Amino acid sequence: MSEEDVKDSVLMEKIVSLCKRRGFIFPSSEIYGGINGFWDYGPYGSRMKRAVENLWWHEMVETRDNVEGLDSTIICHPRAWKASGHLDQFSDLMTDCRDCKARFRVDQMEDPTRCSNCGSKNLTEPREFNLMMKTFVGPVFDEEHTAWLRAESCQPIFMDFQSVRVAARQKLPFGIAQIGKAFRNEINPRNFTFRSREFTQMEMEFFCDGEQGMEWFEYWKEQRIRYYREKLGFKDDFFRIYVHEKLAHYAKAAIDIEVKFPFGWGELEGVHHRGTWDLTRHSEFSGEDLQYMDHDNGRRIMPTVIETSVGLDRTILALLSSAYDEDTAATAKEGMDEDVRVVLHLPPLVAPVQVAVLPLSKKLSENAEKLYADLNRHFRAEYDVTGSIGKRYRRQDEIGTPFCVTFDFDSAGDNAVTVRNRDTMEQERVSIDQLRNYLEEAIGI
Repeated sequence: MSEEDVKDSVLMEKIVSLCKRRGFIFPSSEIYGGINGFWDYGPYGSRMKRAVENLWWHEMVETRDNVEGLDSTIICHPRAWKASGHLDQFSDLMTDCRDCKARFRVDQMEDPTRCSNCGSKNLTEPREFNLMMKTFVGPVFDEEHTAWLRAESCQPIFMDFQSVRVAARQKLPFGIAQIGKAFRNEINPRNFTFRSREFTQMEMEFFCDGEQGMEWFEYWKEQRIRYYREKLGFKDDFFRIYVHEKLAHYAKAAIDIEVKFPFGWGELEGVHHRGTWDLTRHSEFSGEDLQYMDHDNGRRIMPTVIETSVGLDRTILALLSSAYDEDTAATAKEGMDEDVRVVLHLPPLVAPVQVAVLPLSKKLSENAEKLYADLNRHFRAEYDVTGSIGKRYRRQDEIGTPFCVTFDFDSAGDNAVTVRNRDTMEQERVSIDQLRNYLEEAIGI
């Protein structure tokens, strides 16, 4: 393992440790030893997760007249997964080591002839493993009552295409977006929340005339790249665009937006030109005509689909990976004894706490609590009165709080507070009357 690999491995361990310590992400069912591939979001993680959801929804749905929202069920009719190809094709090759009992996806092994864990060549023959999670609907557990937890959240969008179009009185081109859970029975969940068995997807399917398909593909590709630069603050060296050369038979173009996680480059979002494949397949298997009647031109067309699909859990992990920092100079600047300041430089729009109110003394709690109550109506706020002011700053740094507001003994007299910036560590005196405007501008609301 190279020095760079060791450094990255240590960084990943630090992020996982911080997430557990500060209440971002815990192993699910941890008191029973956990369950591989499942994670729970704690107080700060759930706040941040909701903030990212809301930001994505605002950018993709609320600010657009040509995108509608949907919230569909996790379990669909079983034939939907036959139509989508998941029952026949959604599988990986896996192999087991007979010596150490480890299990691997063949495509993830550096050498398919040798165990990646113990080096043994005593491997089982590769065999197919369907990634869909099976369940049953109804009182009898037999094949007739078999159902599947959805492997992706986009299929209900295709099935509800006509219902949404009619209800919202939309004409082509328009999109349907939703945020929801998906499940994949991964052979080998790994890299923290990057590859999990239960995860949340944020997807948008944009329906258009096939003649305009590539134009819309380019449009959505640029929109999504701009989102990561301008809204999530990703630097150009932190993400890159991977252009697919090998495409599915129905696709015309596909790109992945990849992020430099501590364990290496990994896919965050896909933007795909899916052609007419999805609606055609569901029309065929359901018997329902999903064509669109273009009254303006007197023709019926099967809409082409442009898809944007991003994992919410991967977005959280990408933000944490981009934001984690250790600052040795900062502690001396604030007169602290600690050698290292651990800080998350999270974008203020998605930070779990946007502003913390810190009274300099418990004697100031009454007025400080009133200020907190007012700020909490407009921002994700937190009130902290425990410990020295320096230690409270450190706690807020570790959870990524961009602004700390200190209510001191002069505040009652001059009606002002001291605002401390997480990233620059500069402190500025701000009138309480102007505090909300000051914070809104600084956060970018």
